[in-house]
Amino acid sequence: MPYQPPTHSVERSLRATTGAKVVAGVDEVGRGAWAGPVTVCAAVTGLRRPPEGLTDSKLLTPKRRLVLARQLETWVTAYALGEASPEEIDAQGMTAALRLAATRALDALPVRPDAVILDGKHDYLGDPWRVRTVIKGDQSCVAVAAASVIAKVRRDGLMAELGAGHADFGFSDNAGYPSPVHRAALERLGPTPYHRLSWAYLDALPRWQHLKRPRLVPEGATARENALEAGGQLGFDF
Repeated sequence: MPYQPPTHSVERSLRATTGAKVVAGVDEVGRGAWAGPVTVCAAVTGLRRPPEGLTDSKLLTPKRRLVLARQLETWVTAYALGEASPEEIDAQGMTAALRLAATRALDALPVRPDAVILDGKHDYLGDPWRVRTVIKGDQSCVAVAAASVIAKVRRDGLMAELGAGHADFGFSDNAGYPSPVHRAALERLGPTPYHRLSWAYLDALPRWQHLKRPRLVPEGATARENALEAGGQLGFDF
């Protein structure tokens, strides 16, 4: 499918309007999964021309993502990853878990960014970071697209490793997201140690509902954010 390649226009704008010299692109993967961590990548790219074909990781085939991620890991100026575990997601809620994972990624960069381009419309980072949110930033911004690809490949690899001892759940194929195979395994076997136990999928599993933990929803959350906090994504978007 044809697409417009990402550019440095947002980064150039931030540099011009704020004086920022180091700008990081940040993207997450795993927000809507039933199992596994949420993973965030922070990438600093400068203003160089990116590798051919760079775009949102979800628009790439698994094979192309893997090749591109290997290119990006040496092409970017710097990158770092941060995670929040299923236990942290259950204990703190998704918004706080995203902030935790993103802060871990940004703190792990060799140079602290002056500004951050965050994919989406919701600033889950807040102070002290200077944040510019960009809807579909993983398609339009070079640094965010790079972060998207690296985060997706790293988390997919992790979920394949975690799934080695739980083959019935198909983590190597669904990465912990909803899928028919995943759903059937949950009904039959119950959650693994890697599942989020505050998520709404347990509402449809009477045999395992006793395992469900109370979920946290940020004050003033929108209906969509409320659903995401509940793990309400029941589609197969992975």
